[in-house]
Amino acid sequence: MRPDRRSLLLGSAALALAGPARAESPRDDAGRALDTLKQPVTRVFPAGPPAAILLYTLAPELLLGWPRAIRPAEKPYLLPQAADLPEVGRLTGRGNTANLESVLAAKPDLILDVGSTAETYRSLADRVQGQTGIPYALLDGRLAAAPATYRSLGRLIGRDAEPLAALSQGILATMRERVAAVPEEKHPRVYLARGPRGLETARAGSINVEALALMGAANVAGPGGGLAQVSPEDVVAWAPDIVIALDPVFAAAARQDPLWQATPALRANRLHVSPSLPFGWVDFPPSVNRLVGLWWLGKVLYPALFPEDIRGIARDLYGRLYHVTPDDQALDRVLAGAS
Repeated sequence: MRPDRRSLLLGSAALALAGPARAESPRDDAGRALDTLKQPVTRVFPAGPPAAILLYTLAPELLLGWPRAIRPAEKPYLLPQAADLPEVGRLTGRGNTANLESVLAAKPDLILDVGSTAETYRSLADRVQGQTGIPYALLDGRLAAAPATYRSLGRLIGRDAEPLAALSQGILATMRERVAAVPEEKHPRVYLARGPRGLETARAGSINVEALALMGAANVAGPGGGLAQVSPEDVVAWAPDIVIALDPVFAAAARQDPLWQATPALRANRLHVSPSLPFGWVDFPPSVNRLVGLWWLGKVLYPALFPEDIRGIARDLYGRLYHVTPDDQALDRVLAGAS
């Protein structure tokens, strides 16, 4: 049945009285509505290091400060105005040092947290947002989610995130494609050595070994997630093919230690120190800084599959992510000790 002219006129009048459709509130990756988020966003408080790094790569001018002040050795790889920003502490994770008074004093338009979107962190976000009245966005910090996380952040802060989303998507696709060509029995058995003694590690499922898992490495520490303290005897028994170290002090000592030399990794000279300037390539902080490290891990784990020059890749990605293209001397410092 076709509506008559009178019905159409009454419907139009009702729509006019109702006014324009209300725009839907922006939401974070946990599905939380950010009703009070106003545009333009000009000041963002990072809840932790992953948030600070993600925001810096997309919109450094919005960053209010760093959870930990940038150290002198790290400054040459970042924009000077950003590298000199103050230390603001952190709201999440181990050693949280920021309090709500300091957050309020910074007068941010948005608090940004990047990491887990589990209930614990949703509750924290709701509590801080309720106590401060400042929108608190919780974004997915998984490395595999980097393209979508960039797009989420771009929508929240009104920036074009597509170039960095596409960049991260391309890197992840390349890694998956090449690793998929390796039979599972050929995937190397890897131990992640954290700290100056190399006896802290991360079990499979931990965010600390996310990059290694994405690259198909078999974690000799086994499943369970989280960090664990182990003994040298544990590592010898696990017999890793490769050791990835975060601390060059440990690496130097392990190369002289008969106990560590009993591992297949050291007998084959396959102990590698992860670069860490301005941020870690493999483990910490667990943010988009690890995108560079995926290329390095590819060369370490599967040399024949990754013939690319890591210096050229690092120079290009530092320019795109950190807005500073390092010269040869700066690259030498980044790669010093990494082999």
